[in-house]
Amino acid sequence: MTLKLLVAGGFGVGKTTMVGSVSEVPPLHTEEALTAASASVDDLTGVEKKTTTTVALDFGRITINPELILYLFGTPGQDRFWFMWDELAVGALGAVILADTRRLESCFPAVDFFERRGVPFVVGVNCFDDAYRYGTEEVRDALELDRGIPVLLCDAREKESTKQVLITLIEHVMGTKKTLTSAYRLS
Repeated sequence: MTLKLLVAGGFGVGKTTMVGSVSEVPPLHTEEALTAASASVDDLTGVEKKTTTTVALDFGRITINPELILYLFGTPGQDRFWFMWDELAVGALGAVILADTRRLESCFPAVDFFERRGVPFVVGVNCFDDAYRYGTEEVRDALELDRGIPVLLCDAREKESTKQVLITLIEHVMGTKKTLTSAYRLS
């Protein structure tokens, strides 16, 4: 059995890094250099050192056991590539929305996208070295998230941190599916 999970969020939040930190195979990246032509389109505020961007997707794989494999798909962050999200979301079990507290507003479109489609998600707050560390409840309140949506602090560069975010997502999806199944049986 294979499970499809998405890693989404705004431009420069660490989606490519997260997929790469945990994939057991060399991850597929569709990174391209930022150009002068994109300077007027891509807001580099808070990520001035960024030199590349995902233009289609990132892909990684994790084998849990011979019968269970996770496929991770990282979405592009800029709004001009959001048309890809609809395609990537087909068949997805759930999503990690990666957030950067220096530019928290950049993850609102991802929250809206998954809420509108009923795709379960968790929020991973990528703790950048130069960013103020807000607590998870402060981030939850700022994003106006339901109390049932897990919010975790993480470091997308670290395999163990990424694994914990993915474990929390799977547990959240399982809890969401059980709740939906119970509600369906009661109606």
